[in-house]
Amino acid sequence: MSPIALSTPTTTKKIWTDAELMALTDGKCYELVNGELIDMGNSGALHGYTCSLLVMALMNYILPRELGIILDSSTAFTMKNGNKRSPDISFVSRDKLKGLTELPDGFLDGSPDLAIEVLSPNNTIAEIDQKIVEYFENGSRLVWVINLKLRYVLVYRSAQEPDRLLKQSDSLDGEDVIAGFAMPLSELFQKLSF
Repeated sequence: MSPIALSTPTTTKKIWTDAELMALTDGKCYELVNGELIDMGNSGALHGYTCSLLVMALMNYILPRELGIILDSSTAFTMKNGNKRSPDISFVSRDKLKGLTELPDGFLDGSPDLAIEVLSPNNTIAEIDQKIVEYFENGSRLVWVINLKLRYVLVYRSAQEPDRLLKQSDSLDGEDVIAGFAMPLSELFQKLSF
C-alpha cells in the first residue's frame, strides 16, 4: 500500500503595488509589513493635537531656513525589505531631496532623516522596535519616540538602544539633523488652559 500524500494548503501573500495601496479608499491608514496590510487605526484627540503642535513648531523652524520638508502620517516610505512605513511625523532634509523639483505622488524610498513616533494605545513594544530598526537601516539619523501617557521622549541615534530619556522639564533637540531646533517638552505636553 502506498502512502497517502497529504497536501498542505499554501497561502500566498498579495504583492501590493504602490498604486494599489494609494487607491485604497476605505479611509484607513495602513502600513505594509511583510506583505500584509496593517491597519494603523485611529489614534485619538491627544495624539492628533500633540502631532499638530510638533508639526507646527517644526514647520515654523524648517521652512524659513529651507532645511527640508515635514510630512505627516499619511506619507509612506519604502524600506529596502519592501515594507511601507509611515512615521507619525517625518523630516526629510533638502540633501535627500536634491534633484527633485516637486515631490512624487507616491512613496519616497528610504526613511526620513528624523522619524517621530507618537505612541498610541494600540502600539506594541515589538512593533515600535521593528520600526526603529527599519528606520535606521534605511537612512534615518534620529528617531524620537514620544510617550504621551507617561510624558517622556526616547531619543535614538541608532537602533540599539535609546541615547537619552527626556522628561517634561527637558527640550527636544534637533541635534545635527535639524540644527538649532529646540522645543521645550512642557509646550508639547501642555494641558488645555482655556
